[in-house]
Parts: sequence; structure tokens; C-alpha cells
Amino acid sequence: MDAPKKAKITDETAGLKKAEHYCAYQERSQQEVRDKLYEWGLYTTAVENIIGRLIEENYLNEERFAHAYTRGKFNQKGWGRIKIKQGLKQKNVSPVLIKKALQGINLNDYMDTLTRLLEKKAGTVAEPNAQKKLYKLQQYAFSRGFETELAAEVLKNSEL
Repeated sequence: MDAPKKAKITDETAGLKKAEHYCAYQERSQQEVRDKLYEWGLYTTAVENIIGRLIEENYLNEERFAHAYTRGKFNQKGWGRIKIKQGLKQKNVSPVLIKKALQGINLNDYMDTLTRLLEKKAGTVAEPNAQKKLYKLQQYAFSRGFETELAAEVLKNSEL
């Protein structure tokens, strides 16, 4: 059986109220809100008016979103700068704000996280050949969004 279709929102004030609630729940990028407004059935002029109002009333702030996204992905998921940067680009955050948000990551914390991830992974890699094991660990760090050079440096300085 098909799920019942949700009623579309055609009233701009109703759309604004719903968008305010949507933005108050968690930080959102402008693109996420714009996509959601279109999904709700609003038209271009209404969408842009609502986005403008949300920015004026500080429900929507790209810089705040970029910092929250960066902190969350780094602290909770253990992502590196490369992967975080790609995620922010997908959300259409400006390069200036991406750079600013990435600078908020403490270098010592970044290196500690990378070291911890590699040590944890080293325990699970069953590779007798030391060179292949190092390669696999470096690839793992790269897949988590960490810079290849930093991973190589951590691997060289540790006894993994």
C-alpha cells in the first residue's frame, strides 16, 4: 500500500513557521533549508523570502553551521579535514567559511585523534608484511579524511 501523501504548504507564513522549527531543532545550512522548503511545495519567491527572514532572525547562520558541522564530525565521527571539507562543500558552504571552520580544529587534538584511530585500526589489521600493514593503515587514515603526509608521519613516529 502507498503511504498517504503529505499536504503541500502553499502559504508563506506557514512555511516560515515550519522552517523556524526546522532550524531551531539543529544547525542547518542554507542549502538544506532551501531543499526542504522546495520539498514542502513552496515556490521560488516564497523560498527566498523565507530564507531571508530566517537569516534576519538568526535562525540560519552559515558560519555557525560550518563550525557546528566541523566540531561534530571531528569530535563524534573522527573525521579528518579532507572529509569535513568535502561535506561542507556538498552543503554549498562558501570556501571562506570552510577554511575558517577548519582552522577551529586544534592541531594537537587532530594529531591525537589520528594517532588513536591508527592505533585502534592497527590492532585489527592482520597483515604479516610490515610494508603492506603500513600501507593499509595509511589508506585507512586517508579514507577517514586525514592528510596522507600526516598519517605517514604518525606511522613513522610510532611503533605500529
